[in-house]
Amino acid sequence: MDTPDSSLVLHARDLRRSYGGRVAVDGVSIELRKGEVLGFLGPNGAGKSTTMRMLTGNLLPDSGTVSLCGVDLFEKPLRAKEGLGYLPEIPPLYRDMSVDDYLKFAMKLHRARTDALAETKARCGLADVGKRLIGSLSKGYQQRVGIAQAIIHDPDVIILDEPTAGLDPNQIREVRTLIRELGDRHGVILSTHILSEVEGVCDRVQILHRGRQVYCGEVGGGQQPIEAGFNNPPSVDELAGIEGMASVEALSPNLFRLHPVKGLDPTESVVRLASERNWKLQRISPARNSLETIFAELTREAS
Repeated sequence: MDTPDSSLVLHARDLRRSYGGRVAVDGVSIELRKGEVLGFLGPNGAGKSTTMRMLTGNLLPDSGTVSLCGVDLFEKPLRAKEGLGYLPEIPPLYRDMSVDDYLKFAMKLHRARTDALAETKARCGLADVGKRLIGSLSKGYQQRVGIAQAIIHDPDVIILDEPTAGLDPNQIREVRTLIRELGDRHGVILSTHILSEVEGVCDRVQILHRGRQVYCGEVGGGQQPIEAGFNNPPSVDELAGIEGMASVEALSPNLFRLHPVKGLDPTESVVRLASERNWKLQRISPARNSLETIFAELTREAS
């Protein structure tokens, strides 16, 4: 008999949802563990919003299951949602309420601990704005208030939909730092269109296209690839034979993408052999935009 995974805080299996004759989500499964941030990506119309509505209990699937910390979301919704915090794309804020009054209201809704207000404000950088009206705050601070209402009851699962949309670069950096800190104590699902955000914040990424999952893996695929250019290029087989090399792609006659074995860095060996064998090394650097390349290749038809 299999032992249950105690770190698994969300498990969605084979979710399906149609609108009329159009299939919006087709067999999507998601696993989320405490202490990780999962990036949820897809082009417009891929089914992300429909999936997130099902994960949060705001939309019933045609078939499939969702459990939060082992509790079935559709059979025992109130109990399951005790472990869920949700920030939709448009934060559910009352602009004419003060930050403190609004968060106290959220505490009552979630039956949070009486000492949760001060702790949550400190975590979200709101300690100095408690008396201010939400409508008078910058958008960055309003997003912080939105995140605060999602975590004030210390849920195991936090779902954030486009939390940095419309923010300036400084505000984006602050919110990303907060999301990364949340990932240390909770399981976080981050839906966003910003690929660099996923690369900077997330541990894993899941990509939807036309309602189906087309990719699920670690951000960067584990070990980051290396790009190397030569004026007198070696063969792919010569490069693949270097110690610590898992595989090699020829991007052009003079440019190669090198995929190291996890935990090893063959850069020094490449430089040494290039000198010894007169490959005339032109450049060598970490490959860029690997997630962007994956996303573009898997969702090309959507553009």
